[in-house]
Amino acid sequence: METSGMAVDPPVAARQPGGGQEAQLMSRATAATYYEDSYAHYGIHEEMLKDTVRTRTYQRAICDNAFLFRDKVVLDVGCGTGILSLFAVKAGARHVYAVDASDIADLATTIVQLNGFSDRITVIKRKVEEVQLPVDKVDIIISEWMGYFLLYESMLNTVLYARDKWLVPGGLIFPDSCGLYVCAIEDAQWRADKLDYWSDVYGFDFSPVRHLALEEPLVDVVSPDQVVTPSVCIKRLDITTMRAEDACIDERFVLKANRADFVHALVVYFDAHFSACHKKLSFSTGPRDKETHWKQAVLYLPDDSVPLCAGEELHCRLTCAPNASNPRDLDISLEYSVDGKRCSLAERKQSYRMR
Repeated sequence: METSGMAVDPPVAARQPGGGQEAQLMSRATAATYYEDSYAHYGIHEEMLKDTVRTRTYQRAICDNAFLFRDKVVLDVGCGTGILSLFAVKAGARHVYAVDASDIADLATTIVQLNGFSDRITVIKRKVEEVQLPVDKVDIIISEWMGYFLLYESMLNTVLYARDKWLVPGGLIFPDSCGLYVCAIEDAQWRADKLDYWSDVYGFDFSPVRHLALEEPLVDVVSPDQVVTPSVCIKRLDITTMRAEDACIDERFVLKANRADFVHALVVYFDAHFSACHKKLSFSTGPRDKETHWKQAVLYLPDDSVPLCAGEELHCRLTCAPNASNPRDLDISLEYSVDGKRCSLAERKQSYRMR
């Protein structure tokens, strides 16, 4: 989205944990203030706008389906700089209410005025939960709410709130569903550089730092050559009908090796679908697809490596729920086991924190 639920790191040359440098700022502000302030700078929105997979898919979903938007009232949840609202009026929407709590809403207002749409786009600088719209209902909700790991810092609950309060029966949501996927990868080089390093730092044992590093999922682009297993869909969210609690994850699944290799981590990514379109559209953030600013979330295993022969299975259970103190953060737990020719592991468990 624009100022939706996702945390976007500044451009980086190397991998960074969770929310990267931005996540470290959390201690200096309340969660709510941090979240809103983090989207006030234009640079974050520049990265999202230049993500052509993301932005072009939204453009096609809206502008190529003008018959759905013509003369409709639209709500843009987390409008950011207002690009989705502009797409909607270009597609013929009668009026768009673009809501964002961040200071980026001031810039969106200027952009709307500059492009001559002040009579058809109303930018509202306020939290969606605090807004009083001048209409009772809207026909369509558009939002780019997805975050790292799909759910990290996401605005999904806000979209669901807006759906329940304002969307007409039979109204449309763009996108209307998302799926969460997992696969296993080989990544010995990074693990040695960033995790194993702490076992011997100039002759001293710094292993407590290694434990901290292991707990933080990394956000990075994974090469398709590293993928050792096919992907498994562990969660499908139907935004049109789901409840907020349906976003919690507790899934068991099996990853089957398609070659003999070592597994060092699991990779989590998502896709998004626009099913109402005349020709259904979707995009994926997976390692075999074109890179997006979401990249992938990498969960490193506590074992140095897990050797799998072709056809052998890694049995997993993944749980994920909002953090009790800050629901935009995630508490993740992974259990796994394997009984193979080269490796036999009883149930292993690792906890992760996305902050």
